[in-house]
Amino acid sequence: MTIIIIILTVLVSWQAFNNPELKGKLLFIPSAVKERGEYYRFLTHGFIHADFQHLLFNMYALYIFGTSVEFVFSQFLFGPVIGKVAYLLFYLIAIVAASIPDYLRHQDNRMYASLGASGGVAAIIWPYVMLDPWNWFIFPPLPAILLGIGYIAYSHYADKKGQSNVGHNAHLWGAIFGLVAYTVLVLAFEPALMQYFLQELMTPRGPSFG
Repeated sequence: MTIIIIILTVLVSWQAFNNPELKGKLLFIPSAVKERGEYYRFLTHGFIHADFQHLLFNMYALYIFGTSVEFVFSQFLFGPVIGKVAYLLFYLIAIVAASIPDYLRHQDNRMYASLGASGGVAAIIWPYVMLDPWNWFIFPPLPAILLGIGYIAYSHYADKKGQSNVGHNAHLWGAIFGLVAYTVLVLAFEPALMQYFLQELMTPRGPSFG
């Protein structure tokens, strides 16, 4: 399912790169949602990107985190078939949920627009963190648990600072959604995963990149 999402996102983004009219129809524009009822924009903006670098970064992150999270959904939470559907819904709902705060903030601002899968990708980070909190990354050289916490902290800081066009608010709320929603799912369907996470969290280990 992760590969299917990536392929679909790449295809739609590529079309939007070459078709400004299509890009304009898929952008998240809060004022258009409020004034014209174009609610589909809450979701469609997650399948287009500003440029190839933006697309590559998001899809690489989705591949790294998403394949592991999809495995957990399919093998531990819901089973092979339902798990893949649940994983897809988790990702899509995260894109929508991450956009709601920006809608509330910018619904009367006709100059505001955003795009990108970052909200959905950010939501996938925390299930990965709770699967293997002390897995170290080569870049940045941090364990997953510190990367997850740092991601939320930095997104909040950068959003308050507000000196770039990056959608830090969507990153922040995507990550928060991922943490809260996944925790609820685990407690409801497989509490042993929470016990596993807490046990792993209490046994930190150093980096191992081999």
